[in-house]
Amino acid sequence: MSEIRNVVIIGSGCSGHTAALYTARANLSPLVIEGHEPGGQLALTTLVENFPGFPDGIMGPQLIENMRKQAERFGAEYRMAHLTSADLSQRPFTLHLGKHQVHAQTLIIASGASARWLGLPNEQKLIGHGVSSCATCDGFFFSGKEIVVVGGGDSAMEEAIFLTRFATKVTLIHRRDSFRASKIMLDRAQRNEKIKFLTNTVVEDVYDPVKQEVTALKLRNVNTNEVYDFPTSALFLGIGHDPNAKMFGTQLETDADGYLKAHNFVNTKVKGVFVAGDVADRRYRQAITAAGTGCMAALEAEKFLEAHGG
Repeated sequence: MSEIRNVVIIGSGCSGHTAALYTARANLSPLVIEGHEPGGQLALTTLVENFPGFPDGIMGPQLIENMRKQAERFGAEYRMAHLTSADLSQRPFTLHLGKHQVHAQTLIIASGASARWLGLPNEQKLIGHGVSSCATCDGFFFSGKEIVVVGGGDSAMEEAIFLTRFATKVTLIHRRDSFRASKIMLDRAQRNEKIKFLTNTVVEDVYDPVKQEVTALKLRNVNTNEVYDFPTSALFLGIGHDPNAKMFGTQLETDADGYLKAHNFVNTKVKGVFVAGDVADRRYRQAITAAGTGCMAALEAEKFLEAHGG
């Protein structure tokens, strides 16, 4: 017998938990598919100081856990599974979770975006301890320090410029001697006295996982192959994010980089399918904005079900 749900939510970050809370309180018994990165990017963060309601801050994993418990209290069901593909051609939508299928009268896609990492030996061990992909999230913690940004596009320039608010010096490392960044962003970064450029250079590792803090980088000059250590207090990745939306193929509209396109805030071109959080937001990428769109998607799903039935 097929399992048919009023609401299925893909993703368990801020947007997914918020959508779950609102749809559960509307007695819609939502099913949350946790995805391949349960908790989203906040699960990889240490102290969160910019989420309203926590004057002393809160640890990222704890904030996520609190959101989940709140949604479960009202009847949201969570399932450890990963969406491999979906058929959105007719309602109820068919969702493939490995060998299992679930049918959804409405679908909220809150699958987020995954930061691109360099794949360094110690990189994952130091995420939240000086290695970060979000300057606006973590820049404040490195006030008065010297830090590094890696990348050559607009994202890297924006991160570097923002970080000069806190750091005494920002070194922008890029593997080439030319940049993909737009001229206006590159000029802005080059005019900033706090930003120094280190080109034709790649990062080969980050230290020191034993101390649980970033102390230095292992760098290599791609022209001379010279390898050396470069002291720094933080490593920020400015090489972009990949939206987790490939499982929908061409059924939904995306921009050139694969982010889902939303109309009227959270609606997609498919009636009954809504988006929330970083899978559609390439601009803000904050916990509070993700939560806000999760709320909007939930309210839209509730209205849709009222109008079209289950």
